[in-house]
Amino acid sequence: MGTFGRRLLLAVDAKGYGGVDVVTQREWQEAIRRLLEEAARVAGLDWEQWVTQVGGDSVFAVLPQGASEPALVDPFMRQLESGLRMFNRNRRDEAWLRLRAAVHFGTASPAANGFEGRAPVEIGRLLDSRVLKAALAAAPEAHLALAVSATVFNDVIGEAYTTIRPQEFREVRVAEKEYAGRAWIRVPGYDVERLDLGVAGPGAEDGPGGAEAAAARPRSAPTAPGDTVVHVINGTVHAPGAVFGISK
Repeated sequence: MGTFGRRLLLAVDAKGYGGVDVVTQREWQEAIRRLLEEAARVAGLDWEQWVTQVGGDSVFAVLPQGASEPALVDPFMRQLESGLRMFNRNRRDEAWLRLRAAVHFGTASPAANGFEGRAPVEIGRLLDSRVLKAALAAAPEAHLALAVSATVFNDVIGEAYTTIRPQEFREVRVAEKEYAGRAWIRVPGYDVERLDLGVAGPGAEDGPGGAEAAAARPRSAPTAPGDTVVHVINGTVHAPGAVFGISK
C-alpha cells in the first residue's frame, strides 16, 4: 500500500521555448532556475527542501510538508513576476521569457520515478490547459500567467489569506485529456475578465461550441417558441404590482 500524503505543488513552463535559438534556450533555462530560487527566498520558502523535476523550459516542484500556500501564491508569485520583468528589460520581444505557472494542493506521494497521486496529474493539466495558454497569448505585455486549483483558490485566496483579491482571478473550466475541473486564472497587470480566452464563462463548456454557441443568439434576441425560461431570484424582492413571467 502506498504512502498517503497531501503536498503543495508548483509547475511552470516557458512560452515559445521551441521557437528560439539555442543561446536563448540556455539563457531561459538558467533564468528560470535562478528566478524560482529568488522568489522562494523572498517568500520564505526553503528552496533546498523542494523536490524538483526539470525538463528544459519546465519545472515541476513538490514543496515540503507544511510549506505555506499563501506564501507561494502571493509573495512568491509577485517576486517571480518582478524577476521576469527585470530579466526581459531591454531584450528583443522574441527573446522575452514568459511563464505559465500553476499551483495546486493535493495527494502526492514519493514513487519510483517521481511522485504518484492525483495532484501531480491535475497540476500538469492546469499548466498545459488551452485556457491558460490563451490567457498568456491574449496579454502580450504580460510576463506571467497563473492558474490555481479550486482547492487553493477557495482555501487561500477566497479566505483572504493573501493580499491578492479574489476579483483579480477569473474562474474557468479546464478539460484536458481525462481531467475536467475548475481553475482560477490571474495575469498580473491585466484585467483577466477582459481577456479573450475563447470561453463563454464559468458555467459554459469550453472548446468547440463554447463561446461560439453563446454568441450564436444575440442577447436581445426573443425567446424561441418552446423554449423554457427560468428566472431565479435570490433574496427578497420588493416590487408591488410587478408581473414576472413570459407573455405570449
